[in-house]
Amino acid sequence: MPGNEVLVKVKGLKKYFQAGRRRVVKAVDDVSFRIYRGETLGLVGESGCGKTTCGKAILGLLSLTEGEVVFDGMKVHRLEPSERKEFTKRAQIVYQDPYSSLNPRMTVKDIIGEGIDVHRLYRGKEQEERVCELLHTVGLNREHINRFPHEFSGGQRQRIGIARALAVEPDFVVCDEPMSALDVSIQAQITKLLLRLQREENLTYLFISHNLAMVKYVSDRVGVMYLGKLVELTTSEELYRNPLHPYTQALLSAIPVADPDEERSKERVVMKGEIPSAINPPAGCRFASRCRFVTQVCREDEPALSEVGREHLVACHLAK
Repeated sequence: MPGNEVLVKVKGLKKYFQAGRRRVVKAVDDVSFRIYRGETLGLVGESGCGKTTCGKAILGLLSLTEGEVVFDGMKVHRLEPSERKEFTKRAQIVYQDPYSSLNPRMTVKDIIGEGIDVHRLYRGKEQEERVCELLHTVGLNREHINRFPHEFSGGQRQRIGIARALAVEPDFVVCDEPMSALDVSIQAQITKLLLRLQREENLTYLFISHNLAMVKYVSDRVGVMYLGKLVELTTSEELYRNPLHPYTQALLSAIPVADPDEERSKERVVMKGEIPSAINPPAGCRFASRCRFVTQVCREDEPALSEVGREHLVACHLAK
């Protein structure tokens, strides 16, 4: 179970991209949260809301426009070369697409062993045995070690990607929509694998996804992003039982229910209105143009992410 020790602290994170001479895309705009050691923090939202950009910025894969990321006391974007090497050993990523995230010209042995080489963890025969051990850990066999990525299915490739991330014995793993390119049956297998590895290796996850049913199953806490902003953050149980932000309510209402009678009788919240652009976001609440409860204050004043209940943060004027 996660404790109270903060492993990752994100404060005022902003990441803007130039889109021409005078146009700026505000992909992530003033986002703050904490990730505790041993927990899984889910990050959900529509495509383009900034959740993947946020994950990559936390790992130092993207520079920051403003803000700060602190990993176990280290300021990620101000690390010296020797410190960065240590950081990259402790913080890894599992990418979304298992087809493009593996080098097609490298064997499984080389793909998994690359990080081991860089950090000089094992050599020679010991390294090969470590690679075989990792393959076994993720449900593959020793006989796969000299094969190339094109010889595997999507689920097997994602397992190789997970083994690559685990090879350097990290503390923190960003899982960037690791299920989206996989069949449903394979998604369940990979999910169980990630949860088992978390227990066995005491890992901390940032689990990025647009699949809210999956996030409920794997996450201790869940953050909801909309157009570069964090609009709700609370425990998984509280979010699915008592969503307070209108955007969260709409997302959860779209989750299909197995019982046909319950599915027919449940209220479906349909979002209407125009989706704002991240290049020129509106004043006030960014969800105002699609919100069924919108008031004039919503259009004029941007709501701050504030605590409205125990461990329940919401950016909405009407939530209180």
